[in-house]
Amino acid sequence: MTEVAPLSPSQPEPAALVSCMRDEGMFILEWVAFHQVIGFDRIVICSNDCSDGSDTLLDRLQAAGVLTHLRHRVPPGGRPQDQGLALAFRHLHGTDAEWLCHLDADEFLNIGHGAGRVADLLAVAGKGDVIALPWRLFGDSGHHRWPGATLPHFLRCESAPDPDTISHKSIYRFRRFQAATDHMPIRPLIDHPVVRNAAGFALHSGTVMDGHHIRFHPADRVWRPRLAVINHYAIRSTDCFALRERRGRGWHADQGGKYALEGHWHRRANRNEGSNRSILRHWPATRHRMAALRALPGVAAAEAACVAWFEAARANLTVLQPLTGVI
Repeated sequence: MTEVAPLSPSQPEPAALVSCMRDEGMFILEWVAFHQVIGFDRIVICSNDCSDGSDTLLDRLQAAGVLTHLRHRVPPGGRPQDQGLALAFRHLHGTDAEWLCHLDADEFLNIGHGAGRVADLLAVAGKGDVIALPWRLFGDSGHHRWPGATLPHFLRCESAPDPDTISHKSIYRFRRFQAATDHMPIRPLIDHPVVRNAAGFALHSGTVMDGHHIRFHPADRVWRPRLAVINHYAIRSTDCFALRERRGRGWHADQGGKYALEGHWHRRANRNEGSNRSILRHWPATRHRMAALRALPGVAAAEAACVAWFEAARANLTVLQPLTGVI
C-alpha cells in the first residue's frame, strides 16, 4: 500500500474533522487538502448512497492513509448527518482525538489567529469544552458554471450577518458529550460545559443541553470573523447549486425543495455584497497538497470519474438550458 506522508501534528490535543457526504466527489480533494494544511490531525468522512463515484475516491484516499471512510446506508426518512455523526463518534472514541469539528463539503474553517491553524485557535479559545464558530455566507461571485475550485474563485460574501438569522457550528471536546448534531454537541456528560467564542470569552451553554439548535447566544458575541469563521460556500456556481436538489439534504434525506434556484435558501445564501480574500493565504499550500493527493494510486482517476458524472448530470438538467454557452 502506498501512503502519503501525514502532515505534522499541530497541537498537543489532537483535533478530528468529520463530514457526512453524498455525491461531493468533485470537491473532496480541495476540502481535504485545505483542512490538512490548517492542522486537523484526523479526517473522518461518512458517505451514504453515493452515485457520483465519490465513495470510490474516498476508498482510494483511505487506502493511502489520508483519511477514514465510513460507508453507511440511510433508511427511508432517516437523517444522514445524525447517523454519520454517530458512526464517527464511535470510531473516534478508539483514537487519540480530543476535539471534533463537523463541517460539510461546502464549509471551510478560516482561522485568523496566528498562522491560521487549528492549534492557534485552540491556544486562545480551547480552555473550555466548546468553541462556537459563525458562518459567513459566500455567494456565486457571478459564476454560472463551475470554475474548477472553490477557494480562489468564490470571494464575494456577506459583509455582515444578521444576528437574528446567523447560524453557527463548533469545535468541541466530543468525549464530554453523548452525541452531536451537525451544528453542535448535545447531552453533555459533565455538569457545566463551558462554551466560548473564538476570542475565548464565555457564551451561554444552554444550547448544548439537548435538541437541534443552529446558533449560540448571545449571537453578536460569536461573530468574530477576524479570529475564526466558517466560510460557507452554500451556492458555489449556478450549476453546482442546481444539482444539489437531486442529491437531497444532509439533515433529512427526504426533504426536498431547499435547493430551488431563486428559492428562499438560494436568495438568502447567495451573498455577494462584500468580499473577503483572507483564506487565500492557505491556497498555495492547499494546491500543493492537492497535487500530492492526486499522485496517489487511483486518486486522480477516481476524481476524474466524479467530474465526468457531474458534467453528465448537468447536461440533463433542463433548468440549466438557458445557461448554454454562459461562463
